[in-house]
Amino acid sequence: MAEQKNPQAQPELSLSEQTRIRREKLTNLQAEGQNPFVITRFDWDATSQQIKDNFDAMEGKPVKVAGRLMSKRGMGKVSFCDLQDRDGRIQLYARQDEMDEEVYKKFKKFDIGDIVGVEGEAFRTQRGEMSVRAHNITLLSKSLLPLPEKFHGLQDKELRFRQRYVDLMVNPEVKKNFVIRSQFIKFMRNYLDNMGYMEVETPVLNTIAGGAAARPFITHHNTLDIDMYMRIATELPLKRLIVGGMDRVYEIGRIFRNEGMDPKHNPEFTTVELYQAYADFHTMMDIAEGILTGAAREILGTYQVEWQGEQIDLTPGWRRLTMVDAVREYAGVDFAAITDDAEAVAAAKAIGVELADAAEKTWGNALYACFDQKVEEKLVQPTFITMYPVEVSPLTKRSPEDPRLTERFELFICRSELANAYSELNDPIDQRLRFEKQVEQRERGDEETEMMDEDFLTAMEYGMPPTGGMGMGIDRCVMLLTGSTSIRDVILFPTMKPLDSDKKIEKAAAAPVEAAPVVEEKIDFSNVVIEPLFEEFVDFETFSKSDFRAVKVLECEAVPKSKKLLKFTLDDGTGVNRTILSGIHAFYEPEELVGKTLIAITNLPPRPMMGIESCGMLLSAINKRGDEEELHLLMVDNHIPAGAKLY
Repeated sequence: MAEQKNPQAQPELSLSEQTRIRREKLTNLQAEGQNPFVITRFDWDATSQQIKDNFDAMEGKPVKVAGRLMSKRGMGKVSFCDLQDRDGRIQLYARQDEMDEEVYKKFKKFDIGDIVGVEGEAFRTQRGEMSVRAHNITLLSKSLLPLPEKFHGLQDKELRFRQRYVDLMVNPEVKKNFVIRSQFIKFMRNYLDNMGYMEVETPVLNTIAGGAAARPFITHHNTLDIDMYMRIATELPLKRLIVGGMDRVYEIGRIFRNEGMDPKHNPEFTTVELYQAYADFHTMMDIAEGILTGAAREILGTYQVEWQGEQIDLTPGWRRLTMVDAVREYAGVDFAAITDDAEAVAAAKAIGVELADAAEKTWGNALYACFDQKVEEKLVQPTFITMYPVEVSPLTKRSPEDPRLTERFELFICRSELANAYSELNDPIDQRLRFEKQVEQRERGDEETEMMDEDFLTAMEYGMPPTGGMGMGIDRCVMLLTGSTSIRDVILFPTMKPLDSDKKIEKAAAAPVEAAPVVEEKIDFSNVVIEPLFEEFVDFETFSKSDFRAVKVLECEAVPKSKKLLKFTLDDGTGVNRTILSGIHAFYEPEELVGKTLIAITNLPPRPMMGIESCGMLLSAINKRGDEEELHLLMVDNHIPAGAKLY
């Protein structure tokens, strides 16, 4: 609570004027030999929270605190400030007759955002607020840019993620997510260390991208003159260590996948992978449940959390359900009673489930597609889904009871996958056959299948013990524990599209007229192949019934488990958002389309795709250039309003 208010309203200055004034203050300080940037240290001995927690013992005692000035109020010979340090905020009380007069005068010129060191004593004001009575205040660093406006703060999500340092300054509640993240990783390390696991490190750069079904980032090693892949998983190196006799290993590390971005996916994310010899996927289930329930109890003090609008109960004793049972319960199809591939594909199609183009039309792929499109969205409370088809589990041991299935589980909470685990495949002959299947699928156009790893097969041929292995997404676990709806809220520096294009435009606008002349781009259409025009005429009345409208892209994200589909949330001018799916992911990344104005046919009947209703069709221009197909999404001037009709 403010102790004093300044009755004199100050005129609002522009950002450039405020910046100019701050730089002038710095220049004056430097001219007077008081440059704050030459100070190398300040020996503080208490934080804001330590003073508050131990106030009875510290009241009247000398303290030294350091931090950022977040507010200044008062007038004349008495000033009140809020000082923000690593633990929170505490009020400063500065009175001219209790300080050196020159020090007080200099302090009066300090700005909000400046970093200061304060020597004083802990005391309680007349209104009872725990504070620090300042006797000396030293400017340690000058803030040359003003903080965001006090009452509105930094609210723009994109700007908050780009300037996390400002976000942490002015939105102190943001820091809590990252404190919990640190606590969770520490808890997990202790949990695994106490079980006899050893933490190890494996390469980030590899000559083969293996251990997961994902599209990798590719880089080039200049000295070796070879292309290398940033790792998409840590699985295969860790299993090599199991072969080598390191029976319990884990790695917490960054993973890189060159895929779409949405509230649950960032191209750079953190996982823990762990492997235990002489164990199976049931052991991994116990560990996954133990880590998350134990972390909730220790960090939050409760098993009850709220996430994505749902009340989640993390009390130990989570449900374990086979995929066949889950599809029977939630989708009404009993795959246990189906033995024929064609019958399984037909049963999936009957409930509106389509298999991916590159997927073989088998019983296992039909079962997984039904689960993926009809069941996953219904799993809210913690549930282990077990016994996955062998087609989607190339590194997993087959079930002795049913060789079409594998001893694998995924953990789902609130419709999100948090962990994936196997009874690891240790038969090198079976492993080679499965790698070959993956290679065939890659040749059919699936870029996210496993590559053949001959060295890993060699390691397995030396003999790998029965092993249980698991990967957990740390970012999603932290989202659960913090109630965050976006992965960007739990990654300090999420991947963002650069603003270089805007800077280039600004530079071009500022360039003098005599700058290099603009050369019109020459486009070579000589090898473009255009599909022949339709020779049959369509009557005008039929054509006129097609409703072509301008639509604004509000959101765009990759459809999970689909290699081609992007999901668009569109403003079509009606006030109700429209969803359209388009198979153009090979040509565009989702983030580059947000904010664009496109053209769509809006009066087509809804069509289910991957379990999502697509209401319309976006228009694209398609042609071939040589043997390669090109696609250009039809984009128009952003001045055209949403809903504008095309004639």
